[in-house]
Amino acid sequence: MKRPLPVVRLRVPTDEDAVAWHRIFDDPDVMEFHGGRAAELSVYEELTARQRRHDAEHGFCLWTMVDESGQVIGFTGAQPWPGDWGPEGEIEIGWRLGRAHWGKGYVTAAARQTLERVRGAGVAEVVAMVNARNARSIAVTERLGMRLAEVFTIPSSEQRGHCYRLDLHQQRTPGMTQGNRLSQSAT
Repeated sequence: MKRPLPVVRLRVPTDEDAVAWHRIFDDPDVMEFHGGRAAELSVYEELTARQRRHDAEHGFCLWTMVDESGQVIGFTGAQPWPGDWGPEGEIEIGWRLGRAHWGKGYVTAAARQTLERVRGAGVAEVVAMVNARNARSIAVTERLGMRLAEVFTIPSSEQRGHCYRLDLHQQRTPGMTQGNRLSQSAT
């Protein structure tokens, strides 16, 4: 039996969210596939500022995830692929979640909202670039209906990676109904 997904709200990141991201991502487990350790606070300050610009320009960004109690628990969203390799010019979805919130369905719930929002912004297809050893993120891509499109070598680490794709015009996000699309779009 599938359990219901938790309530999660997405918001455009604030200046204060940079501090929250820095704090909750300061965990080697969280950062295992992102360089092993949290970035300096200034990196998160620049990242949140860049995401506010992305949202204003494109209608989507890496949003701050907030749980039902109002606590910042991570981010999820979409942005143009930032690398000079891989799916250049394409829109990548991604997520990062504080360790205390793993295994509860927050990323799946938030990623489904992300897919609905980017579809609404006119994006036709998204990719997710995932380290091949990151079983948790691979499971999320599968729950979203994404399909493995390519296996590659990550230039910075020489590790294997997977590129997952989803055509947003071919299917609706799994698990989304008209009713919960409407209730979640107000967040």
